[in-house]
Amino acid sequence: MEVNLKEVCRDIRCDIMTCIGHLGVGHVGGCLSVVELLAVLYFGEMNIDPADPQKAGRDRFICSKGHAGPAVYATLANRGYFDKKELLTLNQGGTRLPSHCDMNLTRGIDMTTGSLGQGFSCAVGAALGAKLEQDGATVYALIGDGETQEGQIWEAAMFASAKGLDNLIAFTDYNKLQIDDTVANVNDIAPLADKWSAFGWHVIDVEDGNDVEQVSAAVRHAKGNRGSGRPTTVILNTRKGCGVSFIEAMGTANHNTKVSEEDARRAIAEIRGEE
Repeated sequence: MEVNLKEVCRDIRCDIMTCIGHLGVGHVGGCLSVVELLAVLYFGEMNIDPADPQKAGRDRFICSKGHAGPAVYATLANRGYFDKKELLTLNQGGTRLPSHCDMNLTRGIDMTTGSLGQGFSCAVGAALGAKLEQDGATVYALIGDGETQEGQIWEAAMFASAKGLDNLIAFTDYNKLQIDDTVANVNDIAPLADKWSAFGWHVIDVEDGNDVEQVSAAVRHAKGNRGSGRPTTVILNTRKGCGVSFIEAMGTANHNTKVSEEDARRAIAEIRGEE
């Protein structure tokens, strides 16, 4: 489908701010940092059908950093999986849109995630299953940089390489901030590219993971690695809170923070260039 991905990114960011602002609190920083990736995948590169979310052989996206659920929901709503009005029910009683992704509640979610590290293991399993089924599916997984401190990430990475899962593409949201400090101060994961390479993965390092053209080129490159017998990881150097200056300026404080409806309106004005 032919779309203006920069406009899609603006719409997704606005909807993230709307639903989190309506709720009053949320993981706004890490949602805003992954918008370009979600736009590229759902509006450009993934083999999916919103009218048939369970179709055989579809590509799958697994958000292992499950607290970015609102960003995924905003993307799904913009892609036509459900009405945008439902975004206003985020994390409220009876909602189908909980704070973290739940495949049993939300149309278009391929795996329940939230316990850090476990979503990536599920993605590896899904990629192995697709290989066994020979259904042509590509599995895309999003990992947080703080999440990468979990040993389970590296166990799964080792297994994926050993099994030659070249239908698996993992992305690291490398915004270098986690809940209470910088990633480097908590438990440094650098040099990240060298670590993935040592585990047998093909590595693509994207200088600006919030540049939609760079992200698009990286995804196409990763898809071209299919047939190599090696899984691919894409390191996205992003900015936590990207697109909203006052949220980005909060640093580690924007991981999970209060967002008023006035804050949301101010953010949306900035995103749309109206401020």
